[in-house]
Formats: sequence, structure tokens, C-alpha cells
Amino acid sequence: MLDRTAPDQDHRAGDDGPEPDDVVATAPPWRRPIAWLRRAGQFFFTLSFSSLTRRILSLNLAGLLALSTSILYLSQFRAGLIDARAQSLLVQAEIIAGAIAASATVETNTITIDPDRLLDLKPGETYGPPDEYAVLDFPINPERVAPVLRRLISPTKTRARIYDRDGVLILDSRSLYGRGDVMRFELPPPAIEKPGVVERAMIAIRTWLNRGDLPLYRELGPENGNGYQEVADSLKGQKNSMVRINDRGEIIVSVAVPVQRFRAIHGALMLSTQGDDIDQMVTAERLAILKVFGVAAVVMFVLSVLLASTIAGPVRRLADAAERVRRRIRARVEIPDFTTRRDEIGHLSGALRDMTDSLYNRIEAIEAFAADVSHELKNPLTSLRSAVETLPLAKNEKSRGRLLAVIEHDVKRLDRLISDISDASRLDAELQRQDAAPVDLRRLLTTLTLVANETRLGTHAAVDVRFEGAPTDTFSVPGHDSRLGQVISNLLSNAQSFSREGGKVQIVCRRRKTEIEIVVDDEGPGIRDDAFDKIFERFYTDRPHQGFGQNSGLGLSISKQIVEAHGGKIRAENRPGPRDADGEPTVAGARFVVRLPSI
Repeated sequence: MLDRTAPDQDHRAGDDGPEPDDVVATAPPWRRPIAWLRRAGQFFFTLSFSSLTRRILSLNLAGLLALSTSILYLSQFRAGLIDARAQSLLVQAEIIAGAIAASATVETNTITIDPDRLLDLKPGETYGPPDEYAVLDFPINPERVAPVLRRLISPTKTRARIYDRDGVLILDSRSLYGRGDVMRFELPPPAIEKPGVVERAMIAIRTWLNRGDLPLYRELGPENGNGYQEVADSLKGQKNSMVRINDRGEIIVSVAVPVQRFRAIHGALMLSTQGDDIDQMVTAERLAILKVFGVAAVVMFVLSVLLASTIAGPVRRLADAAERVRRRIRARVEIPDFTTRRDEIGHLSGALRDMTDSLYNRIEAIEAFAADVSHELKNPLTSLRSAVETLPLAKNEKSRGRLLAVIEHDVKRLDRLISDISDASRLDAELQRQDAAPVDLRRLLTTLTLVANETRLGTHAAVDVRFEGAPTDTFSVPGHDSRLGQVISNLLSNAQSFSREGGKVQIVCRRRKTEIEIVVDDEGPGIRDDAFDKIFERFYTDRPHQGFGQNSGLGLSISKQIVEAHGGKIRAENRPGPRDADGEPTVAGARFVVRLPSI
């Protein structure tokens, strides 16, 4: 009995080394980051060889980079506008505050300030009457300040508000009319029309885009100037600026500086931008970005179409061809050939083509096998039917005995054929279902040789086995020991049946680089020159010395199928013998050579 156990199988299967995760887990702490970096590098190195992956990543990253750049550019531009506007307002406020301080503290009914020259003043400088005429505690006179404020504010489209030392509103540039007339809260604020649906939607979008963490701007009453943080700070002698957003989603930049003379704070000047001042510039930039986005969208669409044509189109064609193969609309369906492409589509096309060819070859082999089986079964059945029909017509016992012998022969032949056909039909399924394991050919050949010598009849040749190489050489191959034993048994049985009486069958096992070679020699008549390929065909038999129907002709065919399933090759040849009297070469016997990949 063959030893089918493999005690060292689990040990040998684990000799390939630990898994990558185990390597990282068992590495010293200081080497774990290096191991993780090595694994990440191997991953990205593998990705770099996939052109399809490079295409997808490049397109996605390009779109993301374009979007991020646009948003970053808009944010920087908006922040730059706000900072520049705040600095400009601070400079303007300091100049105006200096003019207001000079004009408001002069005890005269005439204004000696030239507003056109105020623009040339530097921050913190004042222009007005001599200091000896200044009254430090004199409050700000709106009627004196209004003409100056109107002349300086009107060209800038900026709102100016002046608060006294208690934070009470004195003057608002929105209340200035004519050439200096002042209107102070006598009229109610103008009625504001309720925005429509479209305008409300635009306001909501603008608010969502601009809000961020900006505080909400609210109009405080004339008595609540200290409610503005920048005004409260300026009344303490500090200039300050704030950025807010109003209920229409518009950005409001405001600054406040103290109105002072000789370090005495007379009030505060607050300058603020109009609601749509900065937003108009930001909107213009957004429109420009939308144009760029439109161009980028067109380019992305074209690139996506090209990408789809290189991926979706071939995949669709491959899927349609696979569907036609399933339905078998035609006798043989060809899978589209995209193997010239060096990407996943080309690899998929090649794999599908190979799979389809293998499938058709298997179908053709099954059909041919079915045809051969039906032909081989038909002959004994025909003979058996004829014998059975003739048996009632036999006139004597001798004829009846011959017919019964024919019936018995045909029944044995059918039984042999059915057994061999059953073995051949389930061979592929067994080889695919069972896992390969290391097979020790030294032990296998030794055991089969002992069994062949013990069970041989007197007319059969003895079997001898020899292993070439050092005694420590191993002769192990991956496979199935029972099926490889079936191959050796078929070759030994075939060699013994053709050997002369008292002859010998020689088995030689040797290593050939990465293969193990098994040679089986007999001392029979050899193989005819035209039968070297036929002997491996199903149901082929050439045994003139035996009666008809003694063999099914499937032994060598099954042996070839098993050897090829193990990744090996088998061939037949004649052993040369000594030359005869005429100098012609002779045949010493047949030789079968089996080569299997070694471990």
C-alpha cells in the first residue's frame, strides 16, 4: 500500500518565510517605521507599472488640483482685498480725524482749513490754526466739521460717522445734503423693499460663501456707539479695524480712530465701506473663475470621453463577446484581441482569449471522447447482440459453447471499457479538486517495484529500479501520489506485457536540473515508427501477440493526461540494440521517458 501521508508538508509549506505583517509586528520598535515605509514604497512601485492606474490618478488629481487652486486663489484674493481696504481706510481716517480736530477746536466762525491740502497730510499730522488758539475741552461742532467731512468723504464712497466722547453719534455722512446742511435723525429711515425669490437665493448663496467666522453687522442706535468694538477702542485712544458681514451677505470693513488734539480725545471717527464695495470685486473674480471652470469642465469632459473610450468601450466589447460565448451563437466565438495594450484591458483580453480557447478545447475533447466512447462501446455491443440473437439457433452444444464464450468475452470487454472510461472521465475533476503535495519518488518507485515483482506471473519480466546521484539526493515532486503511482503502474504493466519471458524491466530515476526524469525500459519488440504518437491516443492498441479486446487502449492516454496535469511531459522511443549481420541497427526494446518538475 502506498504511503499517502506527508508528515513534513505543513513544515515545508511554512518555510517560505513570515508574512509581511508578521515581519512588521516582530521587528524591533526602531525598525518598524522603516518596514512600513518599505511596504508603502513597494505598493506605490507596483501602482507605477499600471498605465491605467496612472491615467485615472492623473485625471482625478488634476481636477482636484485645479479646484483647490481656484478656491485658494479666490480666498487669498478676498483676504488681500479686505486687508488693503482696511489699511486704506485707516490712513484715510487718520487724515480726516486730524482735519476734524483742527476745525472743531478753533474758536472762530470761519474755517481756515483747505480740504484739498488735507490729502497731502501724513497719518497723525493735523492742519489748522495755531495751537495757542485751541480750546482743548471744546466739543466737536457738527456745523464746522460737516463741510470738511463732505468734501473728503464724497469722492471715496465711504460712510463716515463721528461720535463724541460718550459714544453718541454726532454726524453721519449718509445724512449730509447740499453743501453742508446736516440732517440728524429727524426723518425715519427709508423703507426697504422686500427682496424677491431670486434675490433672496442670491443673498443666501453669497452669505454662505462669505460668512465663515465673520460676525454679523448690525445698525446700532445713535446712542450706542460704544457697541462697536472699534469705536470703543478709539475712544480709549487706540485705532482699530473690524470685518463683518451684513444680512445681505455683503462684507463690511470698518475702522475707527480717535479725534484728538494735544492728546485730548474729543471723539471718534468711524469709516466703513459700502455693502457691495468689496463684493463687487470678489464677484468679478468669481465670474472669471467660473469661466476658467467652464473651460476646465470642457477639457475634463473631453478627457473623460477619451478615457471612457479606452476603458468602457473595450470592456463592453469583451463583455459582449463573453455573452456570445455563453450563448454559443456561432460554432466558435473569437474574443476581441487587445493584447497589444500594455495595461489591465490588454491583460484581461489575453486572459479571456486563453480561457475561451481552453474552454473550446475542453468542449472539443469532451465531444471527441464521447464519440470515441460510443464507437468503442458499439463494437462489443454489436458482437454481443449478434451472439445473443444467434444463441437460440445453435444446433449443438459446441456451437452454443462458442457463442457463450463470445458473450463472456464481450461482457468482460465492456466491463473493462466502462471501468477505464469512468476512471478517465473523473480524472480531471480529481486533479483540480485535490491539493498538490510533495511526493517522494524514491519511496514510490521502490514500493511499486516490490509490488510488481511479488504479483508477477512466471511469464512476466522482473522489475529493477536504480537511482542515479548521491545517496542524499532527494527525488521529490509536487503532485498527487496516487495518480503518479497510476502512471508508473501503467508503464510497468505495459513494459512487462511486451517483454520476453524471463526478461527484465529497468527503471532509472535521475535529476535533470529542475526536473526529475523517470526512464522505463523493456526488452520487447519496440514500437513501430508510425505509432510513436498514436500510442498515446485513446482506445489505441497494438498487441499482435494478444487476442482482440484484451486491452481498452486507455492506459497510456490516462498516463499522458496525468503527467501533463502535473506540468510534466512523457514521450516514447526505441532503445537501440547491436547491429545485425548486415550492419543494420536493431531495436533492444521500448523506452518511456517521464519528466516532472522537482521541488
